[in-house]
Amino acid sequence: MPYAARFLTTSLLVAACLPALANETVIRKAIAERMPNAPKIDEVRPAPMPGLWEVRFGNEVRYTDATGTYLIEGELIDLKSKKNLTEERVTQLNRVDFAALPFKDALMWRNGSGKRRIAVFADPNCGYCKRFEKALQEMKDVTVYTFLIPILGGDSPEKTRAIWCSKDGANTWLAWMLRGEAPPKPAAGCDDGAIERNLALSRKIHVNGTPAILLEDGNRIPGAVGPVELEKRLQALAAPASKS
Repeated sequence: MPYAARFLTTSLLVAACLPALANETVIRKAIAERMPNAPKIDEVRPAPMPGLWEVRFGNEVRYTDATGTYLIEGELIDLKSKKNLTEERVTQLNRVDFAALPFKDALMWRNGSGKRRIAVFADPNCGYCKRFEKALQEMKDVTVYTFLIPILGGDSPEKTRAIWCSKDGANTWLAWMLRGEAPPKPAAGCDDGAIERNLALSRKIHVNGTPAILLEDGNRIPGAVGPVELEKRLQALAAPASKS
């Protein structure tokens, strides 16, 4: 391509990007001035709907106009395709790399072959976590990695440390969650650094409540589900592999 043509093409591309960059700057400045107590804006980008802009705070999505004058809280629905575009975007933002999770910092137990894997962020004082743990006992061929995060206050930190520091953490966890058997007092020199690492990880991937369930495809289930619903999700994951 001649130099003049390359220069013109590059110039056109830069010119096409300038309005978007200008709008992003305007929006960031306007929201910062008008909403001084708002969380830090992580991303501003054009929304699927023309004229609308997406503003992302962590894994939360809002919409605004090109000047940052109006803020819209709600879901964007494509009526033609019947798709919830906001839900799809949040799902994408919440997706994690399952294989990259630090499993050494988790308690692990399995039923059967353990070929189906899930990860759970849980607090020992979480009633929904206890309900979910009981549901998990009905699942076949699963491996469960539990990342302990004491976020509910009270004696959650003490219970978490006692469970993690016990001789068999996974069985101590199950004994407490399923039967209410209190964990033994932990040794003074126990290395409980994994608990702080789990809390940092939960903040990084925006785990805001327990239980938070992560599937092998990177998607998550917010909150406890029953064995029937979980089985459906796990079977749906296995379906593409069985068809190939």
